[in-house]
Order: sequence, then C-alpha cells, then structure tokens
Amino acid sequence: DGCGHTVLGPESGTLASINYPRTSPNSTVCEWEIRVKPGQRVQLKFGDFDIDDSDSCHSSYLRVHNGIGPNRTEIGKYCGFGFQMDGLITSKSNEVTVQFMSGIHTSGRGFLAAYSTTDKSDLITCLDNASHFSEPEFNKYCPAGCVIPFADISGTIPHGYRDSSSLCMAGVHAGVVSNTLGGQINVVISKGIPYYESSLANNVTSEVGPLSTSLFTFKTSGCYGTLGMESGVIPDSHITSSSILEWPNQTGQVNIWKPENARLKRIGPPWAALISDEHQWLQIDLNKEKKITGIITTGSTLAEHYYYVSAYRILYSDDAQKWTVYREPGMDKDKIFQGNTELYQEVRNNFIPPIIARFFRINPVKWHQKIAMKVELLGCQFSIGRAPKITLPPPPQNKNDEKNADFVDDLVHSVKTSLQTDKTTFTPEIKNTTVTPSVTKDVALAAVLVPVLVMVFTTLILILVCAWHWRNRKKKTEGTYDLPYWDRAGWWKGMKQFLPTKSAEHEETPVRYSSSEISHLRPREVPTMLQTESAEYAQPLVGGMVGTLHQRSTFKPEEGKEASYADLDPYNSPIQEVYHAYAEPLPVTGPEYATPIIMDMSSHPSAPLGAPSVSTFKAAGNQAPPLVGTCNKLLSRTDSASSAQALYDIPKGQLGPGSADQLVYQVPQSVAHPPGSKDE
Repeated sequence: DGCGHTVLGPESGTLASINYPRTSPNSTVCEWEIRVKPGQRVQLKFGDFDIDDSDSCHSSYLRVHNGIGPNRTEIGKYCGFGFQMDGLITSKSNEVTVQFMSGIHTSGRGFLAAYSTTDKSDLITCLDNASHFSEPEFNKYCPAGCVIPFADISGTIPHGYRDSSSLCMAGVHAGVVSNTLGGQINVVISKGIPYYESSLANNVTSEVGPLSTSLFTFKTSGCYGTLGMESGVIPDSHITSSSILEWPNQTGQVNIWKPENARLKRIGPPWAALISDEHQWLQIDLNKEKKITGIITTGSTLAEHYYYVSAYRILYSDDAQKWTVYREPGMDKDKIFQGNTELYQEVRNNFIPPIIARFFRINPVKWHQKIAMKVELLGCQFSIGRAPKITLPPPPQNKNDEKNADFVDDLVHSVKTSLQTDKTTFTPEIKNTTVTPSVTKDVALAAVLVPVLVMVFTTLILILVCAWHWRNRKKKTEGTYDLPYWDRAGWWKGMKQFLPTKSAEHEETPVRYSSSEISHLRPREVPTMLQTESAEYAQPLVGGMVGTLHQRSTFKPEEGKEASYADLDPYNSPIQEVYHAYAEPLPVTGPEYATPIIMDMSSHPSAPLGAPSVSTFKAAGNQAPPLVGTCNKLLSRTDSASSAQALYDIPKGQLGPGSADQLVYQVPQSVAHPPGSKDE
C-alpha cells in the first residue's frame, strides 16, 4: 500500500512513493518489478530522494535488486534526507526490482525516480526543467509517465513554455512525446515573454504564467499543419455524420445543425447529433491518404446552447468500410481522448504515432447535454515510395523458352506477393519532406513565378520612385517665385540661367564688373554693353516677398576703386529712352511673379553726386541694405518716356561727394525731378 504515481512503459517509466511530495504514511511498503526487452539493461535515475534515516536505514529505506523473484540480488540500499544520488543505477539484466519500505517517521517526502533502457544515455526525470541546463539547445530523453499532478507548466505552442515548467510534461502538452511511451525531445532556449497563456492539450492543462527571463520550445518534424476543415479545402460533401439535429425555434424556423457546420472557428452553429448516444459519429473524407498527427475540438460556441463532447474515440479507414480504433502501441485497450470541459475552449490531442488514412471518424463517448462539436485536423501530406519497375523478357519462341517463361511468371508473382506483403505488414519510415508528385510540380512552378513577379514589381516601384524624385528636383530648380517657362517673358533668357556660364562660382554669387574693362569704354557704349550682356546674368525678381531679392542680386561692384567708371557718367547721353533691365514692383492684385523689363538710362540727366538717396545695390565693403524699404524706392514703369526724369542716388552709407570713386550702379528714385533742379 506504499505505491504512489506509477507508469511502467516498455522502454521507460516513472515511479514515486505514496503521497509524494508530501510525507508518506508510516508502516507502508511497495515493490515495482521492471522488465524491458531481452538483451537490454535497465538504468534508474532519482529526481528527488528524501527518506528518514534516523534508524540508519533499518525501517525506512529504498532497496534496488538485480532480477525479479527469489533469485534477485541486491544492488544497493539507500536512505537519507535530501540524499543526492549522483549518476545512474544500472542493472546487470533486463529485470529490476525496486522496494520501498516506510517505517515509523515524522518527516520525509519519499522519492521520485525514472527508468529507461541503457541506450537512452540522456535520460532525465519528470522534475527537470529548463533552468537546470545552461546550453541554448539540447536533446534529452523523457520517460513515460511524466503527466504528474504535482508538477506544473505555463505556456503553449507555438509561443513557448516558461523556463520553470517541467520539460517532459511540456513535451507531452506540445505533442512531441507520449505520456505512455516517453520519447526524445529537442529543446531550444530563447528570451522570455511577459505573459504565458493557458491551454488544455493531451490531458495536460498549462496554467497562466508571469514574465520570465527565458522560455523554451521544441523542434519538431513540422507535420502539424491544418488539413482543410477551417479553410474549406475539404468540401461539404466530404463531411458526413450518423444523424443531424433539426429543431424549430420560437419563430417556427427550422434550424439544421448539419455536419458541414463542424468547421473550427466557423461562425454559427456546430454539428449536432439528433440522438445522444455512443453510436453517433462525425466522418471526414480527406480525399486521399494523409498523415494525421492531431485534432482540435470545441463545443457548440453558442452561449444559449451549452453543448460539448467531453470524451471520444478515434477510428480510421482506407475505404470507409473496415474501420480501426486508435490504440497506443503496446496497449490492448482503445484510447479514450479527453475532449472539452466547456463550449468555447479549443482542446488539442495528438496522435503518437500518427495515423495514416483517408477516412477519419470521431465517436463521442461522453458529452454535456447534447453531442455537438467543431473540429480541425492536423497533419501533412503522405506518400509511399513507388514500387520497383519490373522489366519482363520477350515472349518465348520455343519449348525451351517456355520453361524460362514459367520461371519468369513465378518470379513476377513472387515479387508482386512480396510487394503486397510489405505494403500490409511493413510501415516505412516517414519523413515530413515527402510530397505528392502534383504538389512537387506546383512547388517548382511557384519557385519560378514568385521570384519573377517580385522582380517585376520591384522594378516598377523603382521606376515610380525615380520619376517622383526627378519631378521634385525639376520643381526645385525653378525659383520659388519664378514664372513657369511657358509664361516667362523672354523664356530663352531664362533658360540660359541653367546653362554653363563663364563663372565657376555658385549661381547665387553676385556678378562683378571689372573697372579696367569699363574704363576703355566710351560713355555711349556703356548702356549698350549693359543691354547686350544682360542675358548671361540672372534677372532680379520683385514679388510679394521682397526679402528674396538679395538671393538674385545681379550687380555687385568690384572690390576696390572704380573712379574711372563713375567719372564717365554714362547716363547723361541724350538718346531715346528705353527701360533698363530692372524688375518693377507688381500691383497688389497682380500675380506673384516679377515681370522683367528693359530700361535705357542714357537719356536721363545726371544728378549731383551728393544728392541724398537710398541705393538698392550693395556697395563694396558694406552689407546689403534692407530690401523691404528698397522695394518702395523703385521707379514705376510709365507709358510716356518724357513725362518724368529719373534721379539717381549714391550707395547707402556714403558721406557725400567725397566718395565718388566708390560710386556704383544707381537706381531711379520713386519721385521724379524736373530738369535742371538740384537736390538739397
């Protein structure tokens, strides 16, 4: 009566003392007899050992024997609080007896141990978790029987499990190992997440978990994709059932809960059986043999109809005539799968080993109120390797060849028989990479088309982006206040601004005249030069924002003296008045762009050099004057050339006539003076 949790599998298992991890009762005893395949040996590993040793292992102890029965021999006798058992206890044969004695004691948790055959060198126990290992990735062997009530896990696939979770119990929950068989797990450690979800799978409930520094997941074959119930790949005609629930609602409308409603996550009612008994079933035709690795179920998902299936069997067939009930290897009883505990939660069960079949049937054995469910199948494609091609010899030509023909017939018959026998008795090793030939062709076609389409779309996107950038750059090359080239007066002169010029400086660098060149000109040649050469310089703009004039200033005097040009006074030449190339201010209601004009200043009389005025052009060595005020001083264009005469000033900041040698180009004032008048 001292036996606790016990699962004895054909190659591995788990055993624990009664009440573990609490104190075991006094005066109890338990014996476990472990057998594995002949020719193999047994290894035993303790996950926890805490037995009272107050009487030196006299009444409370754990004893391990080689063999079973009266001829067994003792391997060792153990006791102690928190006893650390280093290494493994290995038998000399394929049989081991483990005996636990509990005498009079007041404390001690007892023990928990795992066993396996000696070829499983990386055996761990059900109590090991990810924090016990420092490697980022490792392989371990989990024994059978690790679904234990005193261990817990947090998380689910594919997000991962909290590092405090039992590795083997999480492996059962994830469906990578079987609780009745055990198996190998491939663990990958990664960074933790803030929250771990709860779920029910393979009769294991994972709890909600808080933030952790790390988590672990499992590497698998990858054969866990959905097989078409939710997506609709499986047509409605391939989903049938034993009966259909039909009932009228309050308005008299008949509700039919058909089998095609049994699609997971499909909005609406589920499939429900008309009669709730153990003879009802839901059948799915996969159209061809598939490798089925799992199933997910829910209840009705309708709050007003609290129906769900809590337990069921699984049957499968190749022809829908002869059915096989699913059983775990080595078991002589049908496996009963745990279903739902309420109508909303998705519950997953995995098949280890997987089912290879075309027809799949669910047979409910327990339910709540009525049989109703929604389903999705998990798995992947399955394909058997092609049989070897048999080449027959030519037909016999004589009697001697007839004997050879009989021999060939016997050979062909024997080969066919062996192939049929192998097909029915030998299960080939299945890899997840196998696909049907049609799928292979589709994959090859997709492998060609997808890169081509990606390249085409990428090229189109690049062309659009380049066009967009070119358009923006073209807009930026035009001044903020410039007219479009089709509206600009003298558009050819405007286009010459974008052509290479004689100056290597930036386009905003002011143009300067050399005093040595101007000194060789006659007075009447100066205005002519100003007109003919003006096309090579940017035209000044006058718009609503006068503050931009300094960026387009076209005339800047040479650094130093230019007395020879000032003495010439070229503006006193009596020729017909034309407008010089200065922009006039636009009216308030006019457009925002400046209109270039041409003015010949040679017909205007010269004014005294000492006349007080404001210059609109920058003098050598001084900063440019504020341009807002300058705009008001520009001379407005008039229709009559003789109606007014312009008066010119000296650069702003000069003291008087003594600075005549620094005189530069002058701008006509806004107030005209009569001929012969003098400024104050």
